[in-house]
Amino acid sequence: GDDMVVTDTNGEQPLSAMVSMVTKGCPGEVTCLDEARHGFETGDVVEGMEELNSCGPVEIRVLGPYTFSIGDTSGFGDYVRGGIVTQVKMPKHIHFVSHRVPRQRAATTARGPASPPWRPQGPSRESPVPCVCPQGDAAEVVALTREVAPGAELDEDLLRELAFQASGDLAPVNAFIGGLAAQEVMKAVSGKFTPITQWLYFDALECLPEENKEAVLTEEQCRPRNSRYDGQIAVFGAELQAKLGAQKYFVVGAGAIGCELLKNFAMVGLGCGPDGCITVTDMDTIEKSNLNRQFLFRPWDVTRDLELGAGAPQRQLQRRLNSTFLRVNPGTASQQAPRGELTLSCLGPAPPWVFPAVGLYMDRRCVYYRKPLLESGTLGTKGNVQVVIPFLSESYSSSQDPPEKAIPICTLKNFPNAIEHTLQWARDEFEGLFKQPAENVNQYLTWVSGEGWGASPLAGGCHPVTLGCHPVTLRRHPITWWCHPTTLGCCPSPLNLLPSPLEPPMPSGCYPSPANTLRCPLTPMGALLQPLHLDYIMAAANLFAQSYGIEGSRDRGAVAELLRHVRVPSFAPKAGVRIHVSDQELQSATAALDDERLEELKASLPSPEELPGFRMFPIDFEKVGAARPLPPGSKLIAGKIIPAIATTTGAVVGLACLELYKLVQGHRRLASYKNAFLNLALPFVGFSEPLACPRNK
Repeated sequence: GDDMVVTDTNGEQPLSAMVSMVTKGCPGEVTCLDEARHGFETGDVVEGMEELNSCGPVEIRVLGPYTFSIGDTSGFGDYVRGGIVTQVKMPKHIHFVSHRVPRQRAATTARGPASPPWRPQGPSRESPVPCVCPQGDAAEVVALTREVAPGAELDEDLLRELAFQASGDLAPVNAFIGGLAAQEVMKAVSGKFTPITQWLYFDALECLPEENKEAVLTEEQCRPRNSRYDGQIAVFGAELQAKLGAQKYFVVGAGAIGCELLKNFAMVGLGCGPDGCITVTDMDTIEKSNLNRQFLFRPWDVTRDLELGAGAPQRQLQRRLNSTFLRVNPGTASQQAPRGELTLSCLGPAPPWVFPAVGLYMDRRCVYYRKPLLESGTLGTKGNVQVVIPFLSESYSSSQDPPEKAIPICTLKNFPNAIEHTLQWARDEFEGLFKQPAENVNQYLTWVSGEGWGASPLAGGCHPVTLGCHPVTLRRHPITWWCHPTTLGCCPSPLNLLPSPLEPPMPSGCYPSPANTLRCPLTPMGALLQPLHLDYIMAAANLFAQSYGIEGSRDRGAVAELLRHVRVPSFAPKAGVRIHVSDQELQSATAALDDERLEELKASLPSPEELPGFRMFPIDFEKVGAARPLPPGSKLIAGKIIPAIATTTGAVVGLACLELYKLVQGHRRLASYKNAFLNLALPFVGFSEPLACPRNK
């Protein structure tokens, strides 16, 4: 229809900021804490503050990075302390004009900055698709355009290119347009994200030969060969098709982007010639959650290695594809492995890596051996493509994202006020319970001589609580262990805060402070059988059992029944507890650890000879979904992790493979290459030229 209601225009989580001051006036001004910019825009609708809650959401006007104005607050009481302001997603009505209406409308543009715009206007005329590279057909297209749009300013060279490429068909362009079109369908049926306005213009003319185009793209070169690549040959000629078949590429990772890369490589014929090769490496296995966005895999592939699972369907797409699959983690540790010299023979690694360290290592190898590199990534509806060309553009590691702001430990443990705090809390909790203790125990058991405690795990500053709070008798009772007050998930920290002498609790439930970031928590005690808490306890108990080599249980009914009979001792606040409100206080307290207590714990430990054959099993970090919402539930924080989606992946890989055409042809003009940035939720697609590499005399 001509009208659509969008419930979420950008797909972002609602912004939230803590308030430090509200003025009385018309309009009233709200000042947020200077720890971070509020991020609002003029016209956003927010809610918050006790007296404003009854008014409903209020439209704001941004005055600065930390201030904005709201409605009339002159009749309100004086601001005292605290408060949170939160963005509200409001429905937005979007109107469209029928495509039958012959008028020029606003459009979304997805093209290079130097490309001329397409301007469809006036009536249309139907004509047969031109043949491959016919000068006569190109002239006819120009004449038809002048007839349809008399008096319009036309770019005849652009129209001739349109005629020359009309019979072409490129898999990367299909992937890009297909990803956008699929996302538009989802927008239409869900009302989520902003749709494309009327038209989308996209071209990639810079993929064509840079010089002597008429001599390279002759009618003989572009004629059909009765092959699956005829659509591609019609655009680039048979000579480039042969070059594509002889390419050797190294793909790091066979996940969502890796699957799409392999599919597009097979469709364009990359590495399909007698001298070509595609080498894939991945250390992960296929999980069930991968199936909704990694379409090379099927349910029967679950638990298989990613790189092996991608091989069979890739060969079904292209039987002539020469591919090799490895299980090697690229890095200095594997550089001397039998296949460690792979980068030497690769004309261009195409790494959709997840871990930055792998990306930096591959970038160093590509710089050392003067190889091109294609980098791409996605985050929900956002994506990017970066192309690195030897001696032309800067390297991947030349420009890095600014380091993430470190989260103070005291904030993480005691006063989280943002979703990233709880995410980091979950990871720290996992490693502190299931990885580091097991590694320390194994290291202690392998320590034989009593000389030089510096070589033992105890010299690294093991906290006495780690050594003394877990009775050995609890090894056989993971559920009981997890319900014990000394280890119970996230309860001890909030419970210790409640009677804290930091400040007397205020009626609002907030601790007043200069920064106003300390908020009184709630406790989930007494609600162990709630579904979320039960998920958390089951995951933690099974992980605890796994670290001791004990068989776990996934019977929720049995675990729930056991919890009903577990007697949880009443929590007793620690005497003389000191709640640290800054990392400086925490460091001072850590430096004053009781050395005598540490020596007592050392003496109480059994010697390694008394535990022959005993080992613990450290567990690498796993995503326990129930571990994250618990602290937000007690601190009034909520949020969700945005998963990867197939539409963004398809569009990003399509753009990456368009850059591949340029690399194979050997384009030497930096302006021919394009780094891409897109956000399908807005929608936005932008291109920029890569930065030139530094030149030293």
